[in-house]
Amino acid sequence: MDPAAYDPTAAARLSMKTQLPKRFYAEAGVGEADGAFRLLLDGRSAKTPSRHPLAVPTRRLAEAVAAEWAAQRQVIDPATMPLTRIVNAIIEGVVPDPAPVADDIVRYSASDLLCYRAATPASLVARHAAAWDPVLAWARDALGARFILSEGIVHVTQPERALAALRAALPDDAWRLGAMHVVTTLTGSALLAVALQMGRLTPAEVWSAAHVDEDFQTELWGHDEDAAERRRAREREMMAAATVLASL
Repeated sequence: MDPAAYDPTAAARLSMKTQLPKRFYAEAGVGEADGAFRLLLDGRSAKTPSRHPLAVPTRRLAEAVAAEWAAQRQVIDPATMPLTRIVNAIIEGVVPDPAPVADDIVRYSASDLLCYRAATPASLVARHAAAWDPVLAWARDALGARFILSEGIVHVTQPERALAALRAALPDDAWRLGAMHVVTTLTGSALLAVALQMGRLTPAEVWSAAHVDEDFQTELWGHDEDAAERRRAREREMMAAATVLASL
């Protein structure tokens, strides 16, 4: 799966460059057919950009997608529809062949955010330990995945056994893999994505753990509104991915 497909900032820029389509339907709803749940617009089945049926495995997820469509007003703005974008990407890019997505998640774990620690200052070192050590301990004890830490940006080669254990913890189905890939690319951590999928962390805890460094820098240098808006867009995307996981 192409990580760029989940870039909310790029999606927002694209929507501003093109004329947004007018809302052409009165009602967004859900219908069941062939063991799946479809988005219905005025009773008609909606399609993905590549003309696949916009159908998901559970009614709960379909209703969440329909809510995004119902919330559109005069125009349809993809930048405000992160769940729909993720669902489209999973249908088109993961369901046909989930294996490359699993491979990419494992590649992220080979240079996982949680394994690269600051040497100084002591306050940041302590924050890294508080936020990340419990996740690494859980991965070691629950998954059998023992990862090696590094200071700064010096690359460390992770044990093949750890990578294999993380791969073994990945789900088989395309929907969970697709949502986990979104979390992985937005946070820089496959370990956080696995912890979310397996219920070890909440979405809010994952988002906080992924931004220890950024929050530290903000405290030092102050708030930047442009950066904050980009972060809010990424957070909406990650929460949409968490909704997919919670709805399956």
